[in-house]
Amino acid sequence: MKRILIVEDETAIREFEAINLTRVGYTTVEAGSGEEALDIYDNDKEGFDIALLDISMPGMDGFTLCKELRNRSKTLGIIMLTARAQEMDKISGLMIGADDYITKPFSPAELLARVDSLYRRVEMQNTIAPGKNSDEIALGDFTLNLRRRTLSKRGENIELTQVEFQIIEYFFSNPDTALDRSDILNKVWGSAYFGEEKIVDVNIRRLRMKIEDQPSAPKHLVTVWGMGYKWNTAE
Repeated sequence: MKRILIVEDETAIREFEAINLTRVGYTTVEAGSGEEALDIYDNDKEGFDIALLDISMPGMDGFTLCKELRNRSKTLGIIMLTARAQEMDKISGLMIGADDYITKPFSPAELLARVDSLYRRVEMQNTIAPGKNSDEIALGDFTLNLRRRTLSKRGENIELTQVEFQIIEYFFSNPDTALDRSDILNKVWGSAYFGEEKIVDVNIRRLRMKIEDQPSAPKHLVTVWGMGYKWNTAE
């Protein structure tokens, strides 16, 4: 079952999202507040693949709820929904663990495309079979386990979302190679992605905070000015 938790305090918008997602095969569970959503999530026995979170809600807002859900699960797909046009709202959501964002108003086609794209990544991660003889890529202090979909640095595990893992996997498969932002976007989010390239920059910033000894002066995930980024293997 493809299960989605919809968190929205406006009933009409919540029903619009639920109807359109149900029509294409998703099972939806609705919550009218952040507090209700957490209670549902904590007591649900089947689990969720994706959560759609409105930012502006009375009581617990979407940012706080996103943090709480991300603390509970690294693999849950999270999409933030906001009517705000300010850039910082989008960046803030991604920095605290969201995988994507949609700005209201949005069409059913955009909603379904974003949800489908994220679901495919979540499904890929959740269906990887564990095994002792796992394929690995080792670059310096880092080891990427492709089967278990984990990244470690000097033997210490680094917690990654499914989006972050896919970005790192792309870099590890192309070390010391400059990768264009549009290439990263197409590889990770898919060619049908409705959003902007800046989502790549925000995820790179978030990754640097996790993998670099000094995120403000990165040595591994470096910027290639005028193009994009590359994974630097030089010591």
